[in-house]
Amino acid sequence: MAKKNIYWDIYPILSKKARYNVIYGERSNGKTYGTLQYCLECYFKDESEFAYIRRWDEDLVGKKGESLFNGILKNGVINKLSKGKWNHVVYKSRAYYFAFIDDEGTIISDTKPFCYAFALTQHEHYKSNSYPNIRNIIFDEFLTRGVYLPDEFVIFQNVLSTLIRLRDDVIIFMLGNTVNKYSPYFKEMGLDRIRDQKIGTIDLYDYGDSGLTVAVEYSDMPVKEKKSNVYFAFDNPRLEMIKNGSWEIDLYPHYPRDQYEGINPYKDIKFTFYIEFEGSTLQCEVIYKKEDREGNHKPSYFLFIHPKTTPIKQEEKPLVYSQTVSPLPNYRRKITKATSMIEKKIQQFFIKDKVFYSDNETGEIMRNYLIWCKS
Repeated sequence: MAKKNIYWDIYPILSKKARYNVIYGERSNGKTYGTLQYCLECYFKDESEFAYIRRWDEDLVGKKGESLFNGILKNGVINKLSKGKWNHVVYKSRAYYFAFIDDEGTIISDTKPFCYAFALTQHEHYKSNSYPNIRNIIFDEFLTRGVYLPDEFVIFQNVLSTLIRLRDDVIIFMLGNTVNKYSPYFKEMGLDRIRDQKIGTIDLYDYGDSGLTVAVEYSDMPVKEKKSNVYFAFDNPRLEMIKNGSWEIDLYPHYPRDQYEGINPYKDIKFTFYIEFEGSTLQCEVIYKKEDREGNHKPSYFLFIHPKTTPIKQEEKPLVYSQTVSPLPNYRRKITKATSMIEKKIQQFFIKDKVFYSDNETGEIMRNYLIWCKS
């Protein structure tokens, strides 16, 4: 009986024949390994070179860059594909070369690269170069809980333009872990169903008559219960991403019901403003509570944020923070850049940690909005 594969399989998404293949899921399920192996198979079939892209240049320097093919080498993939000609990889000048190490430790390297490494932060340096033999492009770790580059999607597209030039035979793979469902890539690429996508499914996106198709896979593990899950069995929802590929999400302070009664909209809400971010609208309410649950006189101001499911009533001209530039006087972009006294007072709630959320999902949206404001 054949041994059951315990890692992600690239071929279901390849069968969709899309130009972009977006694959996201839990860590260590074989996304990078499987894609690298496929690109190597293509190279040994017809010498199709490939590109490996990361966001930061630091991810490609020294040992970090050299270690990319360690797992591939350990499993003898290159030795098998080359029929024993190569058993090692040499990394120099941001390019990968096949090599052979003999019994005496002598390294004999190929004269031409099979893979090139690129960093988005170095995109200005690539414009004058040409890579006519690249047929596959891997953008690894494209999702992050940290900071994205300003206009990162446009930078990524410019790098692709340099690598592709005037050809139409290049396949792009975008690989990520389920660390952030509010990535700017989803909005920029129109992947509006990704937040509701079910694990183990592949969605297709078409763009009119352009001929462009994007396949999006929420990758699953063939083996549901990994032995390593025993190390992550703590009662912490953030670890579900490691265990089963659920979206990583922080724990945020909820409305302090242990201290105060529910909100009376006519009595407790002193000011309301809104935040529009990545297709979601948040309603932010400045709450004033005069008494605690026991009726003790304990005046307190705090900010309560929850989703808004109905359109904003523009006739009321409320303060609205939005990613979109608007000529309307009540619209702002970044909450971190106060232009009035009320905006400075709003900032104080965040500075003093007096912000509460209806649920963790709302807190996650706000966290990503604040990161966008600071970028």
